[in-house]
Amino acid sequence: MARSRSNAEPADDQTLDFEQSMKRLETIVEELEAGQLTLEDSIARYEEGIQLSRRLTQVLDQAEKRIERLVEKQGSPSTEPMELSSGRGIEEGELPL
Repeated sequence: MARSRSNAEPADDQTLDFEQSMKRLETIVEELEAGQLTLEDSIARYEEGIQLSRRLTQVLDQAEKRIERLVEKQGSPSTEPMELSSGRGIEEGELPL
């Protein structure tokens, strides 16, 4: 009935790269939505998910700052929206996925 943490799942989310962290977060959401975990396992997964979410947000914020520093307009630093391959700009709050 309840699923326990498998051996394939790392104990420390700091060892995961961005893509692995996203995949782990998706797995956690699926496990929680399935409703097959015990209360303790659900709480543990929720806590892990919150930690991953915070770290992923921090990584995205740092990447955004790096991109903004790279953009220059008429010799003085400025920022502008990054364009997707479709040619449309990124809307506020939208991830470029």
